[in-house]
Amino acid sequence: MRKGFAVICLSGLCLSACAGGAGGASTTARTTASAGTVPPPRILRGNGLESVIGKQATALTQRFGEARIDLSEGDARKLQFISETCVLDIFLYPLQPRSQPVATHIEARRRVGGESADRARCISEVERSSRSGG
Repeated sequence: MRKGFAVICLSGLCLSACAGGAGGASTTARTTASAGTVPPPRILRGNGLESVIGKQATALTQRFGEARIDLSEGDARKLQFISETCVLDIFLYPLQPRSQPVATHIEARRRVGGESADRARCISEVERSSRSGG
């Protein structure tokens, strides 16, 4: 019987060693983002785009009307405008730290089917559509 009691006590000690302490310090590793310099955005160039590239959001909404979608993430922003036939996405990024974001990139696609569309033509269509109230 003494042998059985010793086995039970020994088992209890082994289990308590596996359980760990309730008040111990956490050793969770945390990583921090590097404080590296973010490169300036590339600015899209092309015929018919110069009237949009470099403009702030207020100038774009004055020209095209209220954006269908207006998304902000960090210091970047995306405005989406539509016409009857195309969708125009304008991406705005600050060119210098703590400056207002300006249009640096444009994507255009067909409203039906989603295939790529001519950017300059889509700009004209969206502008026409905003003037006609559509």
